[in-house]
Amino acid sequence: MKKALISGMILSTLLVAPAIASAATMSTGDDLFAVLDNLTIVLFNILIAVAIIFIIIAAFFFVTAQGDAEKVKTARNFVLYALIGVAVAVLAKVLVNWVDRIA
Repeated sequence: MKKALISGMILSTLLVAPAIASAATMSTGDDLFAVLDNLTIVLFNILIAVAIIFIIIAAFFFVTAQGDAEKVKTARNFVLYALIGVAVAVLAKVLVNWVDRIA
C-alpha cells in the first residue's frame, strides 16, 4: 500500500505540473475577475488531476479485488467521489464564467 501511495504522489506531481506551468500564460489583469479567473483555471486543472488519480486508484482496487465485495465497494466509492469532484469543478467553473459575463 505504501508503494501505491508513493506512486500516486509521483503521478499527481506529473499531472499537476502542466497546470502550474500554464499559469505563466494566463492573463495578467489587475482586476478581481482576472485574478479569480486565473485561480479557477489552476484549481480546475488540479481537481481534474486529482479525479484522474482517484479513478486510477479505483481501477487498481477493481483489478486486485478478486471477488472481494468490500474492495469492489471501495473502488466504486472512489469512482463516485471522483465523478462528484469533477461535477463540482465544472459547476464552479461555469458559475465563475456566468458571474463574469453578468458583471
